[in-house]
Amino acid sequence: MSGGIEMAGDIATGALLGRAVEPKAGEAASDAAHGVCLNCGTALIGEFCHACGQNGHVHKTLMSIGHDLLHGVFHFEGKVWRTLPMLVTHPGSLTRRYIDGERARFVSPLAMFLFFVFLMFATLHAMGGGKEFEIDRTPSTKAEKIARIDGEIAKAQSHLTKEQDRLAKGKGDEDTADEIVGYRTTLNGLRGARQAIVETPESATSEAPTRDAAVNRVNTGWPALDEGIRKANKNPELALYKLQSSAYKYSWALIPISVPFVALLFLWRRRFTTYDHAIFVTYSLSFMMLLATFVSLLMMINTPVWIYGNLIAFAPPVHIFFQLRGAYQLRWFSALWRTVVLGFFASITLMIFGILLLGLGLME
Repeated sequence: MSGGIEMAGDIATGALLGRAVEPKAGEAASDAAHGVCLNCGTALIGEFCHACGQNGHVHKTLMSIGHDLLHGVFHFEGKVWRTLPMLVTHPGSLTRRYIDGERARFVSPLAMFLFFVFLMFATLHAMGGGKEFEIDRTPSTKAEKIARIDGEIAKAQSHLTKEQDRLAKGKGDEDTADEIVGYRTTLNGLRGARQAIVETPESATSEAPTRDAAVNRVNTGWPALDEGIRKANKNPELALYKLQSSAYKYSWALIPISVPFVALLFLWRRRFTTYDHAIFVTYSLSFMMLLATFVSLLMMINTPVWIYGNLIAFAPPVHIFFQLRGAYQLRWFSALWRTVVLGFFASITLMIFGILLLGLGLME
């Protein structure tokens, strides 16, 4: 229940953030305001102040807070349903039309990106069910291994005693004797393993001191990162949480990291500017996050692996191909080789982003 509430909150937050950066051009106007602007005192001649841009109609009731929230979340979807189909089926046309000036009809790429970032992380959080990260708890010291086996022995002995009691009271069936034999075999194996560990020197069974010594010798030349690695070794759950939090907070960094790589594909085409590449990258990343969300949902409902496996393998390059072809008005071959190269650049981008997350996450 709490996971669903948190997921809904994340989606609403994404919509509000998207709305915050979304231009209001092309939306239906309210009744024309009269009088003076309450922000700067300029005489109003329309719905908005022509000097500072503030809305001439200012709500001053408690209900207006709820109205602003609902308006921010649900009015945002008006443009989404015009933009989303084009983002999926005609990404090149959407990118080119936005660059050429059609802003009132479509959600801006930055607003789309922010919304899908929150949607993706809300979905991933829901899949996790709010549980803590599962860390390998394999015992590393002699005492830990003996304690683990003692627990298994006690459990097997309890089951054996229960089955023997059932047999003694005449409540056993034809499988009871087999169960008893199985538990006795298990106990013999566990006791043999315990004896082997007891007779093994401590130095041969302990991995933790060796690992800790190796981690303490790490020297990346970046003292803060070295300290972060040592802390992560001591508390891996906290380190994983920080990495997830960093991915959430710094996902926007994918845009400036990606733009130079796209620009490299068009160095000799002067008519395409950095702005064009930024719009292309932001819409493309929005689609990739939407795809990640959709695949996560398919996994959540136990969809056959081949369905989402094919989506992961083929949807990104196909989408990039058609977006390149439409946004930059390329021929098939020009779009094809750029798709291949951009796939290679994408792997470099993700590697850079991963290093960034590792550094920022561990140093926090």
